[in-house]
Amino acid sequence: MDVYAIPLSDEEMKATSRGRSWPALIGFIVVAQAAGLLGIPFTSREPGGWYDQLDKPPFNPPSWVFAPVWTTLYLMIGLAAWLVWRSDRSRERTTALRFWAAQLVLNALWTPIFFGAHQDEVAFAVIVILLAMVCATAARFARIDRWAGALLVPYAAWVSFATVLNGAFVVLN
Repeated sequence: MDVYAIPLSDEEMKATSRGRSWPALIGFIVVAQAAGLLGIPFTSREPGGWYDQLDKPPFNPPSWVFAPVWTTLYLMIGLAAWLVWRSDRSRERTTALRFWAAQLVLNALWTPIFFGAHQDEVAFAVIVILLAMVCATAARFARIDRWAGALLVPYAAWVSFATVLNGAFVVLN
């Protein structure tokens, strides 16, 4: 034992472990971004293909809007999970992070179902469940860290819009 070593207080221990959590932040952001990146092969469309032939609602955004919006949202989704992960270990934290993972899987599934399999009705069912999971995740995150919950609000808003958009595709086609 080093006679010169001074034991760290609980607060100092937390600060030290938080300092080492930057790699975890990067990991959460990479995992969140990966959910979006998995869908890219399914969204590359040939001119005149399936998507181009669909009747679109008047509020359908131009294609260029989606990449910057989703990139920003995935950054916020990763940051929110990291904030929760940094909180004290508990059953509530574990459950919240499981909800986060589940909604991310649903998020990643939507694109191949809609764009890849051309199943707008199945995709609509998936996005409705996704929206419920995002809202449940945001609520669970907010109980642990209010900023983590707040970071998921724009995501919930965008998925709400995407749900309406997907529903419009079902009705119009």
